[in-house]
Amino acid sequence: MGPVRREVRRLTALATPVALTQLSSMLLWTVDLLMVGRLGVGSLNAVSLGRLWVMGTTIVAMGLIFGVDPIASQAHGARDRRRLSRALLHVVAVALATSVPVAGLWLVTEDVLLFFGQDPATAELAGRYVLVQIPGLPFYLLFVALKQYLQARGIVRPGMWVSFGGNAFNVLANAALIFGLWGAPRLGAVGAGVATTLTYLVLFLGLVAVIRRRRLQRGSATVLRPREVRRAEIWEVLRLGAPVSIQLAFEYWAFALATLLAGRFGAIELAAHSIVLNVASISYMVPLGISLGATTRVGNLIGARDPRGAQRAAWVAFGLGAATMAVFAALFVLGRRVIPAAYGAGAEVIVRAAAVMPIVAAFELFDGVQVVGAGILRGMGRTRPAAVFNFVGYYVLGMPLALWLSGPGGFGLEGIWWGLALGLFAVAVAMLGWVARRGPQTVRSLV
Repeated sequence: MGPVRREVRRLTALATPVALTQLSSMLLWTVDLLMVGRLGVGSLNAVSLGRLWVMGTTIVAMGLIFGVDPIASQAHGARDRRRLSRALLHVVAVALATSVPVAGLWLVTEDVLLFFGQDPATAELAGRYVLVQIPGLPFYLLFVALKQYLQARGIVRPGMWVSFGGNAFNVLANAALIFGLWGAPRLGAVGAGVATTLTYLVLFLGLVAVIRRRRLQRGSATVLRPREVRRAEIWEVLRLGAPVSIQLAFEYWAFALATLLAGRFGAIELAAHSIVLNVASISYMVPLGISLGATTRVGNLIGARDPRGAQRAAWVAFGLGAATMAVFAALFVLGRRVIPAAYGAGAEVIVRAAAVMPIVAAFELFDGVQVVGAGILRGMGRTRPAAVFNFVGYYVLGMPLALWLSGPGGFGLEGIWWGLALGLFAVAVAMLGWVARRGPQTVRSLV
């Protein structure tokens, strides 16, 4: 078997459970939309807008947590157990610290949505949906921190199985609290928020239980000791994670601003946009899994002093990302009416969503390439270029075009999505060029 085929197998073995884990996380939102959608367009839009603010703020904290990826993956590749254990200690500290400002932002959800011109009744319901999720926030960020630490060591299945269990719990909790089943109070959209909080707690406790039962902490030299926390090592995680945080925020908020823009066109357009965005987000989880797998592979190989192998892993990851998104693009075109209908929306919403689906299919390839490129750069410990590429691609090109193409005399909702597609194209080209010229073969290990 040739080295490329071996790399495909290794990366696939890493990426498949990671992709399923990411997909499972996205399904938490999808289940909320599918179940709350039965209450009407008003509840559907409230949960969609509330989730938009939740993810738009949480993604910043998650990006900071992702700063541990190059440290832990390269330490694992170099077999440096002490460095690995200290990476775990400090990423846990970062997760706890960042939960405080994010919770503060969740308190002003309604005010933010009103500032962006959303319907007052929808904004008020969205605010209550988000407010009840604050107690679960630290548990979710700790779950992400533990998952990233295990993933850097190539241990990816525990996070997957715990995520599956969390989804099953979320479905039952949603059914009980949204619709008042089994003696629970009927809370509607707010019940979906309460169910999410409980699910975050289940995810964290579930992963801790698996780690302890299977003794997965054996790869570290020490256990977590708060007195061992050092400012310099927290700063290292933050220094590497801050550009990732900015990059993810740029990318996410381009789509979030597009959602707010779609909301100005009315309830039907917003519902259609929300459904299409959710479908695109689900497909995005697969190349995101490949991206996270590439972070681990590239980091491990750099830590093991194998730059040629790391470069090969990068190109294999690009190929897998592009191939999977080509499949999704075909499915979006063929199922452009069937897929939106699964959300239980009315005929008008289905027609509008079906008109946008082929445009989404057009940029799926670019989406797959750019997210894999970001993962490769994280494994290298070169996190700044991705932030620059995302800013230029989305805010210099993509969003201005979306505003222009969707404006008076333009293409409306379709114009928004064409602008986003062009932004993705620019980011993807920049990622490919950077890895070709200054990829893993040029990088020295952090450890």
